[in-house]
Amino acid sequence: MNDINKLKEIATRVRINVVKMIALSGVGHAGGASSIADILSVLYFHEMNFDPKNPNFADRDRFILSKGHGCPALYAIFAEVGFIPKQLLWTLHEIDSPLQMHPELGLCPGIEMSTGALGQGLSAGIGMALGARLRKKDFRIYVLIGDGESNEGQIWEAAMSAPKFKLDNLVAIMDYNKFCLSDRTQEVMPLEPLFDKWIAFGWHVIEVNGHSIKQLIHAFEQARQIKGRPTIIIAHTVKGYGIPAVEDKAESHSVTFTDNQVSETLLALGCPQLEVSQFMQQLKEKH
Repeated sequence: MNDINKLKEIATRVRINVVKMIALSGVGHAGGASSIADILSVLYFHEMNFDPKNPNFADRDRFILSKGHGCPALYAIFAEVGFIPKQLLWTLHEIDSPLQMHPELGLCPGIEMSTGALGQGLSAGIGMALGARLRKKDFRIYVLIGDGESNEGQIWEAAMSAPKFKLDNLVAIMDYNKFCLSDRTQEVMPLEPLFDKWIAFGWHVIEVNGHSIKQLIHAFEQARQIKGRPTIIIAHTVKGYGIPAVEDKAESHSVTFTDNQVSETLLALGCPQLEVSQFMQQLKEKH
C-alpha cells in the first residue's frame, strides 16, 4: 500500500508541475499530459529498468511517447527520476530549451524517439523490440499511444505486424481519454469495439482504469507473463484529469490558463496556500 501511495504522490506532483509549466509557458497540451500521469508514474517508478544516472545505458527498457503532445508529463517525470533538473521544467517551449512542445531525440535526456507526427511510435517500438531479439537482449519496449492517434492507419499496420513477429517484449498502452483534438473520439471516428479489434489482431488485451495505480501495476505484471504475442493495455482515462476548469472537455487539449484556473487547480491538487501564492507571484513576474 505504501508503494501505491508513493506512486499516487508522484502522479500528483507531475500534474502540479504540468500546470505550472504550461502556465509559465503561456500555452500547452494540458489535457493529454494530465491523463497519462498515473501511467508514467507506474512505468518509471515501478515497472521499467533504467539507470537515472545514465539514460542511454544499453540494456535499459525503452519508452516511446507516440502521442508526443503529452510530453509535459514526461518532462515532469524526468525531473522526478533525475534525468533533468527540476528548474529546467520552467523553461518549457523556450527557444533554447530542450523541453519543446513535442519530444526531440538528442535534445532532452530520456527521449527515445522524436514524436508528434502521430501514428509512428508503435512502428518504431516494433523495430526496437525486433532489435532486442536480434541482439539477444531482454530489455522491454513500452509505447504509449492515444485514442485519437488511433485514427492513423499506421497504428493498425503496426498492430498487424507485432503479433506476426510474436513480440512479447512489446507493451502498448492506449491513453483512452475519449477525446481527439476537437471533439469526443466517438463523434470524430468511433473506435469501438476496441477490445475486440485488438484481440482480432492477435494481441493480449488488458483493460484498466488508467488512474488506478493498483490496476496499472497488475496489468504490467500480467504483461510480463504473456509469451509469444504483444500486449496492449487499454487504459480508460479522463482528459484533463485533475484540472477542474477543463476536465473531460475538448478545450483541455491546448490550454492558455487564466490566473484563477491556475490557482484553483493547484489548490485542488493539494498544493499548500503558501506554495500557490509564491507561484502566482512567479507567474506574474514572468508575464
